[in-house]
Amino acid sequence: MKLSSALVFALVLSIIRAQVPHWGPCPEPAVQPAFNLKQFLGRWFEIAKLPAQFEKGRCIETNFTLKTDNSIRVVSSEILKGELRKIEGTGVIEDLKNPAKMGISYSYVLPYSPYWILSTDYVNSALVYSCTDILRLFHVDFAWILGRTRTLPDSTIQKAMEIFAQNNIDVSRMIPSRQQGCEKSL
Repeated sequence: MKLSSALVFALVLSIIRAQVPHWGPCPEPAVQPAFNLKQFLGRWFEIAKLPAQFEKGRCIETNFTLKTDNSIRVVSSEILKGELRKIEGTGVIEDLKNPAKMGISYSYVLPYSPYWILSTDYVNSALVYSCTDILRLFHVDFAWILGRTRTLPDSTIQKAMEIFAQNNIDVSRMIPSRQQGCEKSL
């Protein structure tokens, strides 16, 4: 029994290695009221993030487009080791009464991960939060500040950090994303 517990712990630890684990279940932050998906669609650049194992490159951006079945095509890209890498996923609005709570999956075999829009003005910036409970003992946070351009004013970033904090989301480990040299051809 001790060996299997140790193996489970080692597996969970390796999964969350670069993520931000916290004790207890996920917080339930307030999301964007009256969220308008059509205004949110389009190209967003990653300005800052909590560390994420699946995002190691620079020039990270995501493009959201509506598909004919009303699901959302999600194409994320980054430059890693001099190569442009893209991944395509599918987004869904899981509750039509609360459309700011989306789910996104980048694999047919994985469930949708929460992708909650906490705040957006649709034309400049957006705050996104995702959280996964692990046996309700602890949770792993993901948070992003997105911009319609590759940079945002410091005052916008500071306001975003305050909104995360007001929603009990620890962003003390948030790091700026690298968006320099992105326009150069590879």
